[in-house]
Amino acid sequence: MIIRELADVRTVDWGNGLSRRFLVESDGMGYTLTDTIVRAGTKSRLEYRNHLEACYCVEGSGEVVDMEGTSHPITPGVLYALDKHDAHFLIASPHEDLRLVCVFSPALRGDEVHSLDGAGFSHY
Repeated sequence: MIIRELADVRTVDWGNGLSRRFLVESDGMGYTLTDTIVRAGTKSRLEYRNHLEACYCVEGSGEVVDMEGTSHPITPGVLYALDKHDAHFLIASPHEDLRLVCVFSPALRGDEVHSLDGAGFSHY
């Protein structure tokens, strides 16, 4: 059995926020569970080429925009899942952080960060 408290998990500044990684590859569960903060007013160009991801909003607001330009509002109680390694924009509202509980499959090593400065989509 694995028991972890927020104060005891690895926190990674992934570029536009913080990812608190409760479960990682070395835990042997086969998936990663994170508590992720997306900083207010940020826009992240993301694509997970090696992982599928599902995100459940627990606080704040924002939007996820797909490659067709369709915006999907994200508010508490909304889940979005990137079931096809979808490239997307994750945008936190300008007035509040967005907080997501995320699952990655397969599991992350735990030290991954995004490169948000380039012209392409950041990935890992």
